[in-house]
Amino acid sequence: MGSRRKARECALQMLFAADFAEAVPEEVLKTYWVELGDSDVEETAREFATRLAAGTLSRLEILDERIRSRAEHWRIPRMAIVDRNILRLAVYEFLYEPTPRTVAINEALEIARRFSTYEATQFINGILDAIKRDLDEQQPQEHVQPEEVEQPPDDESDETQED
Repeated sequence: MGSRRKARECALQMLFAADFAEAVPEEVLKTYWVELGDSDVEETAREFATRLAAGTLSRLEILDERIRSRAEHWRIPRMAIVDRNILRLAVYEFLYEPTPRTVAINEALEIARRFSTYEATQFINGILDAIKRDLDEQQPQEHVQPEEVEQPPDDESDETQED
């Protein structure tokens, strides 16, 4: 697994902890790496994960409004905690990170496959695709460079892993 994917998974865990425990975001961010975080995560991935989680937590209202606009017949509190936080994380990347939107969607779907259900993956894909279309109409991402992709050795899966 690429370090940026691992960072996104760590960010999701921080968001989940903050959401589930209704904890103070600063406390979750401060204690995550000491109590829950994977000690094998590289420093750059830790920084990326913490930036994603902190940014997402500081803009929940904006992110939830974007999600709400495309989640027909779904209220945010009624969504599974994992699913709503995967959506929040991806929408945060759409709006505030230089990540190509397609990459953010693909990463969200891979994480959803690992932490949620097949149906949730379809649900997440539909909402993120609709939000991406809205954003592409408003502010196209013309000059964003794709994230580097790490190719697995020939004897492993054909799927690409993000660096």
